[in-house]
Amino acid sequence: MWIIANWKSNKNIAEALDWVSKVGPQIPKADNLKVVVCPSFSALSEVKKAITVGNFPIMVGSQDLSPFGTGAYTGEEPALLLKDLISVSILGHSERRKNFSETDEMVVKKTEQAIQNNILPLVCVQNEETPVPQNCKLVAYEPIFAIGTGNPDTPENNNRVAGILKGKYGQDLEVLCGGSVNSENIKACIDQQNIAGALIGNASLDAEEFVKICQTIGEKM
Repeated sequence: MWIIANWKSNKNIAEALDWVSKVGPQIPKADNLKVVVCPSFSALSEVKKAITVGNFPIMVGSQDLSPFGTGAYTGEEPALLLKDLISVSILGHSERRKNFSETDEMVVKKTEQAIQNNILPLVCVQNEETPVPQNCKLVAYEPIFAIGTGNPDTPENNNRVAGILKGKYGQDLEVLCGGSVNSENIKACIDQQNIAGALIGNASLDAEEFVKICQTIGEKM
């Protein structure tokens, strides 16, 4: 079961370390519970260090990575340079598709870069028609109407879409629910047969709220 915190463009280094110090000691230690935090690029190194020193059961992820390798790509963060810091990367988030005109083709290139560098790509899909790149085994269903609105999709529809995606791309595809997931609705989400966890946006910024989410899932393990 996955629980992935997407901080988006929030938290400076001091705030990020404060979150780690509060959340780290309270994460349930369960073999099948995989917790990931995805801070801003500027905080990645310090967050990684704090988690390692604290020996907390948390992986570090990025919110994006470059579709290119190293070289003359100003402003880009290539997978080759990120792989020592991260285990997972969020790719194709609806906000990147909307604000930066990111295409399905670009998401494919980013997925390839991630896989080549032993980074697990978490590809975000907006509906059952959004293509999942080859060799991608982890996706998050995040309907656009639910992103940051406080109006999540129903657990039943999350399960329906997840079932369609698994039918298309294989039963080993893990599908997470995303879009306004919080401690109040997480249990209903993970109770669904085809759901393998959640991608948490705004609710992950609050340390106490994120701990509640993780503990709710931990109780189900």
